[in-house]
Parts: sequence; C-alpha cells; structure tokens
Amino acid sequence: MNNLSLYRAPRKQGLLAFLLFLSLSVSTFAQTAAVSAKSSITADEKRFSEQVKVSTIKEITSTLSAPDMQGRGTMQPGGDKAADYLARYMATLGLKPLGDNGTYLQKIKFKETFAGPETSIRIGDEALKFGTDYYLLPVANNDNIASGDVVFIGYGLVSDALKRNDLAGVDLKGKIIMVLGGVPESLQNDPVSKTKNTFGMVRMMIQKGAAGVLLLKNGREQNGFAATAKYFTRRSVTMESSKPQVPQALPPVLTLSDAATEKLFVGSGMTFKEAKVAADSNEFKPVTLKQTININIKYKTNSGTGSNVVGVMEGSDPTLKSEAVIFSAHYDAYGVENGKTYPGAADNALGVAEMLSVAEAFGKHKVKPKRSLIFIAVTGEEYGLFGSKYWAQNPTWDIKKVAANLNLDGIGTEVYGPVKTFVGYGAEYSSLGGMMEDIAGSMEITVIPDPIPQEQVFYRSDHYSFVERGVPSLMLMGAPAGDMMVWMKKMEQFERTDYHEPGDIIRPDWNWEGARTVALVMGIMGVRLSAAEKMPEWLPGSRFVKMERGYTGPVPQ
Repeated sequence: MNNLSLYRAPRKQGLLAFLLFLSLSVSTFAQTAAVSAKSSITADEKRFSEQVKVSTIKEITSTLSAPDMQGRGTMQPGGDKAADYLARYMATLGLKPLGDNGTYLQKIKFKETFAGPETSIRIGDEALKFGTDYYLLPVANNDNIASGDVVFIGYGLVSDALKRNDLAGVDLKGKIIMVLGGVPESLQNDPVSKTKNTFGMVRMMIQKGAAGVLLLKNGREQNGFAATAKYFTRRSVTMESSKPQVPQALPPVLTLSDAATEKLFVGSGMTFKEAKVAADSNEFKPVTLKQTININIKYKTNSGTGSNVVGVMEGSDPTLKSEAVIFSAHYDAYGVENGKTYPGAADNALGVAEMLSVAEAFGKHKVKPKRSLIFIAVTGEEYGLFGSKYWAQNPTWDIKKVAANLNLDGIGTEVYGPVKTFVGYGAEYSSLGGMMEDIAGSMEITVIPDPIPQEQVFYRSDHYSFVERGVPSLMLMGAPAGDMMVWMKKMEQFERTDYHEPGDIIRPDWNWEGARTVALVMGIMGVRLSAAEKMPEWLPGSRFVKMERGYTGPVPQ
C-alpha cells in the first residue's frame, strides 16, 4: 500500500488502529451482519467458489516473494522478471493479451532519482554518514551547495496570540536555519499552535532567503529519525513524463539525527537536549551556533521502464462483452535498496495471487461471464499509484465501457486467521458497496465502514486511479476472527519490523484459508457484475455522482 504524502514517511500506526477498531466493533456491527446473512450465494456462485484454490494463492505468492524476484522493484531487473512471470501465468490461464502490440505488457517510462556518492555533509572537518546522521527531504531534487551561519529558531512559531516570536532579531538571508518539527509540548492542545504547517514554514524561510533548512525531530513523534530515515534514503521513482513537484531550484532541506545535531551545539553554551527544553518555553530566543555546516548535494537520475501486466477474458454475451470488469492488484514492492531486498509478500504478492486465483476460477467455471473480465497487475504503486494511473489515462480497453474496478492491496490481515470481518474502501460511494455487503453477509462475514478514515486509505491504492476516471471502484480488505489480542500482537510485530521492510515474507503460521475468503468475495462479486443488467452506479449524494466513465476533470471535493 502506498504512502501518498510528498514526504514519504511511514504511516504504520494506522495498522494497529485498524485491528483495535475491529476488536471493539464486533458487537456494534453484529446486527448488520445478521440482516445481511438472510441473502444467499446461488448454486452457480457456489460452483464457481469451488474453483478458487488455496494452492494457487500459495504458489503465486511464494513465487513472487522469492529471493530471485529481488523485491519486484519498479524499473529494476526483479520487477521485469516478475512482469514476465505474470505474463506467462496469464497465458496459462487462457487470458488474452491486452498490453502493447499484442503482448501482456504495457510499458511505462520511469525515472529514478537518488543521492549520488558525491553528496557530503560536514560539520567542521567531520563528515556525516548518509542514513545514519542525516537524510534529505524531497522538497526539490536539485543539486545544492550551501554553507553559512547556523541559527536555531526553536519551533519557528510567530504568534501574537501566544506572545511568541521564535524569529525575533533573526535575518534569515544566507543562514542555515535549524527548526524543530511539530509544536512545543506545552502547546500541543493549543488551537493556535495546532495550525502550524511545518512545510509551509519551511517555504517561508526559503522565501526569506535561507541558504538551507535543517528540520529536526522534537523527540515526541510516533516515527523517530531511524524509522523515517529508512524511507528518505530510498530512491525516488516517478514517471518520466511527470513534471517536477517544485518547478524551481530550492535550497537544501534535510534532517539530522540527534547525535549529529549535538555536534552543531558544541561551543554554544548548551546542548541540543537543553535547546529543545528551552524551545518549549514562550520565552525562547533564537540561538546562533558556533559550528559551521557545509552541504554538498549531488543527485543522480536514471531512466528506464516498468510494465503493467494486462490480460482479458472475453465475455460470452454478444452485447455485454464490449463492457468489462477490471480486477487489479499491484505486484511491485521496494525491490533492492541500499543493499537490502524487500520481498513484499503481504504487500502485495498476496493480493496478486488472490486476484489470479479468481482468474483461474473463471477459466475453469462452466458458466462463462457475459461481460469481459480484465486482470491487471500494476507496477509503480508504492511510489504514487503510477501503474494504475498510467493505464487509466492510457487504457487498453474503452474506459467508458469499464463497468467497475475491484482492487486488492493489503497488509496481510487476512492470513492471520479465518476472515470474518470485511472492509470495502469506497463502499459508501457506489452500488458496489451493497453488493459486497450482500455477498459477505451470506458468508457470515461482518462488513464495517473504514475503521481508520484519518489514514485516508481510500486515496492510497490503485482503485482510486479508476475513481478519478469516473469508474465505480472498491478496494477489498479482510481481517481475522478470533482473539483480537493475539492478532494485535502479531500486527504490532509486523508494523514494527516488516511493513515495507525486508521482513515482509511468508510466515509458517499464515492462514491461507483467510486469503481464499478474500478471493471468494472478489470472485463472486465478479460473477454478479459480469451478468448484471446494468453497470454499477454512483450513489445519489456521492461526490462522484456526476463523474461519468471517462471523466477527465478534477475530482469534486
């Protein structure tokens, strides 16, 4: 699952909140589940379900997350190898190619940007170590050479209401400005200080002529320096056609570790630890430091390609076969970065395997779908949903005749036990939500609304690329039944050591039947969508209701 923020910091705390919500929600939603359970799976849907195989899910997940796939990185050899494997697999399932020039592959031009070996940060005569002592923030990926007096301005707060001015007497021009992120501990609940926009403040300092900005941790963040450094030391990947997020060259913005920052306070009469305490007071005054810092940033950029893998099962109805249901899951993980391999077993080899088990079931089912079925394994999701955005903007099927998109992109919650709870991200916007609830209810699965709306999961996976083109879409996620404290401990371990990390591997205790349940819900929805008289619709009152398929304007807010 993608972290959509421009400043790609971890958002792991939402995973634990997800399971905590589930543990408190069983009784709340029991009545809803009981009502939904009155519906039933048809005999044809039961026969279809028999074709969804655990063995297929295990085989594909194991193959995609194996060491020789090298983490399936976008624009990396492992990603190309995974794409070729998926293309061959689609062929064995009888899917017809729907990529470029009669192939299964839809090529996308990418570029990667990373800090080159010439990059150096020095405090006095001492060189700092990239990733250990500092990381760069991608405000602008332009080369930089900067030096100057270092001024510590606390939290950078200027407020008449608080009677506080952290910039008092400071001329920012030509200075290296050191500022703490967040707000003072004593003001965390103050409505004025809560409005502080850290990166808006950074822009202001740059506009006033700062030669560089050192944005520091205040020590109370949920993700400390080590956690965020893992993300910000990785390469940046964008589509080659992407415009720079910041059009002009800007001064450097970087984050130092506490240990490195302490070196800058030598000779100042206080330590960095003491300076953070002083910055908590409204009596804080800026401090000009005695040490100098020299910044030399050199970026490297490479161009290359990655591929979506697209196959189609042609519908059997002479009229409806021109319309299609799209099943999607991203196959990319973080590949090989800084000497480490990121297998991405739960996120999202598992989702791809579940999707292809659905394709296999349709191929073996005696009743052929009336609408056509498109299966897309997309690349570039982890860096900004690039693969799905590219297909949605350059569709290999008439986008106006795409009935719906069903997407799988998880964090492995379905393999922690039998799935008895379901979330459909986007369910409240279209008729797909009611269909999912009906199917889940008949399987004695409780459907709940988005348990962590503050994490904005709806905007963070590939289904949203189809929403932007006016296609009703849904991302499906299952969660375990049983003792929630057991699963919460497992998830706490996963978020701490494995999520978007080398530890995201297949575990011996995975419950593959849970993964099969997710595939069943997706597959049965596909059965119904392929035969329905009408394509799904946006619900009245939804902000997407006026977005017809093929829409190209801004998404209504």
